[in-house]
Amino acid sequence: MTDINKITLYYNKFNEDKRLKSRHGQVEYRISMKYIHEYLSSMGKDARILDVGAATGAYSIPLANEGYEVHAIELVKHNVQRLRAASDKVHALQGNALKLTRKFERDYFDLVLVFGPMYHLFSHEERKIVLDQTKSVLKPGGIAMVAYCMNDYAIVKHGFMEGTIKEAFTDNKVDINYNVMSTDDDLYDYVSTDEIDALARESGLIRKKIVTPDGPANYIRHILRDMDEESFELFVRYVETIAERKDMIGAAAHTVDILQKPID
Repeated sequence: MTDINKITLYYNKFNEDKRLKSRHGQVEYRISMKYIHEYLSSMGKDARILDVGAATGAYSIPLANEGYEVHAIELVKHNVQRLRAASDKVHALQGNALKLTRKFERDYFDLVLVFGPMYHLFSHEERKIVLDQTKSVLKPGGIAMVAYCMNDYAIVKHGFMEGTIKEAFTDNKVDINYNVMSTDDDLYDYVSTDEIDALARESGLIRKKIVTPDGPANYIRHILRDMDEESFELFVRYVETIAERKDMIGAAAHTVDILQKPID
């Protein structure tokens, strides 16, 4: 896992709300919310939601305003303070995605969002712990939505488009198969769909869907920024249309795995 102090310093400065309000961030946010509401629609207004890695509440606060019981857990104290100041409807705690059962009851939540923690974990074992913890706090039949940063996006965008690929090979940040080789000194790690598949199998959770919430949006940020409103709405509709296409998943910046806890 990235050093907690490094994560804290980064997110004390990084404005996640601003990112999600950008054009490319809006694509990710709106498509993610579409799938959140798809599953909430069958749960009823008494559904209990846990937002893991909630940042300052971009998802937690709107869902609480809709009337759901929403709990949020966030590693960075500054973000927790901002979330609490922004809403008294969200039950916000400081804590770690690797230790959910220390804060929450088992079999309690109908929906658990894990939008962020997997980005900062650098081993299969740590990611599996997060899924195991998520499974523990989910009700039987409950849904988890787990987001990942994707390897090929990092190679194309950060390696080739930003011109760092040669340096990455020299510094052993990329292997001969173009896998990003992150270490605890880095902030982010990136995965392939093969690793997501393996984690889902090992977790004992049942995959309902796997989707890309942003499609090609992060590759064309400057184009989206300058689009007229009608064209942008057509682009959002395009990403919504291709979100579940297997040939698109894995190439985008983010993938969301939608998993269900078995009913024993």
